[in-house]
Amino acid sequence: MPTPLKTSTQTTNLEINLKHHGGKLGVTGSCHELSIKHNGNNHGILIDCGLFQGRDAKDKNGNERKLDIEFPIAHIKALILTHTHIDHIGRLPWLLAKGFKQPIYCTPATAELVPLMLDDGLKLQLGLNKGQRERVLAFIRKQIKPIPYNQWHRIKLTSTVKSSSSSSPLEAKRPKFSSLYLRFQPAGHILGSAYVEIKLPNNEIIVFSGDLGPSKTPLLPDPTPPKRADILVIESTYGNKIHDSVETRATRLQQVIERSLEDGGAIIIPAFSVGRTQELLFDIEHLIHHKKIDSKIPIILDSPLANKVTKQYRRFKKLWSKEATTKLNNHRHPLNFEQCIVIESHKEHMKIVNRLKSTAEPCIIVAASGMCAGGRVMNYLEALLPDKRTDIILAGYQAHGTLGRDLQNQEHQVWIDNQPIDVNAQIHTMSGYSAHADQSDLIKFVEGIEEGRKEIVVVHGEDDVRREFERVLETRNYTLRLLRFQDSGRFACRR
Repeated sequence: MPTPLKTSTQTTNLEINLKHHGGKLGVTGSCHELSIKHNGNNHGILIDCGLFQGRDAKDKNGNERKLDIEFPIAHIKALILTHTHIDHIGRLPWLLAKGFKQPIYCTPATAELVPLMLDDGLKLQLGLNKGQRERVLAFIRKQIKPIPYNQWHRIKLTSTVKSSSSSSPLEAKRPKFSSLYLRFQPAGHILGSAYVEIKLPNNEIIVFSGDLGPSKTPLLPDPTPPKRADILVIESTYGNKIHDSVETRATRLQQVIERSLEDGGAIIIPAFSVGRTQELLFDIEHLIHHKKIDSKIPIILDSPLANKVTKQYRRFKKLWSKEATTKLNNHRHPLNFEQCIVIESHKEHMKIVNRLKSTAEPCIIVAASGMCAGGRVMNYLEALLPDKRTDIILAGYQAHGTLGRDLQNQEHQVWIDNQPIDVNAQIHTMSGYSAHADQSDLIKFVEGIEEGRKEIVVVHGEDDVRREFERVLETRNYTLRLLRFQDSGRFACRR
């Protein structure tokens, strides 16, 4: 166990432990526990409870990792959700199954999206029917406590105990605490996403970044760094890369579309239902509006979940950026334009897949999942990957062990439903559509923090990426708590 940090503060006998139950040495399964021990009492809160995906979903022996919650939860007083991607909320049903009945805190937009995102998992992973899923989701809705951005909220840890005349003088003078305070700030990652500020009993602040969004995206505002962070737990998904600019990504998208129209064939864009899909629709509407691509080309949104999520994006327009709001004020509808065809039923979906396989007519298909790890996009890939006229645009992160990563690595043959599929399609990777901050954005976030010691714990990154980002931070003389020396990922400090 690391040597505890010792500082002199007014609150004595206070030990803060940071444990990682996922998302420590990989990019999925995010689940961090902030544990506070004071005078023998232990209280904790969880930040996210995500699903393991790709290589992270395998144990050391290559077997499927159990989703059961294997850490104790009796002392956990709350769950805080930073956003609704499955790698941050996907283990929530298993947490409930273990008996978790404490409040779940998140932003109002996240509160609306959580049931939508979990419904698919309850159906596919647990095989629950509609009635069973509704009962689980109703229980989750009851536990969710939405908190608006930029408002401090008290998390009660212990019951207030009045001092009695029998208390010893030492006990009477001993500092007491019964609460933490949390505040959400916009993270710019997806709708409702937040980084979390937690004020400790000694008034120090620990910040959990969640997933930070990139700068200058047209749909959501950029994240603003916190004023203070005594301890910063920060993601590093793209801690070694610089993304394409927004202007570059739109130009590359236009070029791919134009080339595909010349050759014929479909453009398939695997996209996460939350975030990536909406950014893509936004840019496609822009290209059509400015007559940079043929307005007659069909835009097929083939993801019932993405369609539901897009409706929530339209509902929470107050969270959009100034650029997006300006388009609305000019009577444009960047997420609901005429050429966008929404596919709902599975029968309709298969009809289009079979039609495209036989005709190869040009169209743009946006379908989940973003890492090609399931969802309707799999049927399109199985049918159209062998066709050299097909273009695949990988617009987001592709985890190790996923079909998306195999395609990104230019494999000539991949496996879908235990069948070998030849890859003759053109594969394009466009980093400009990543919903994650790149290295420069992450550094900007860290350096924008004005106060505090800036002790940094780097998480949520593949090993080589995380190490490189740590080296970059070290060159700037930041104090790091390195996690790679042990599996427990435990970090302790005494305040």
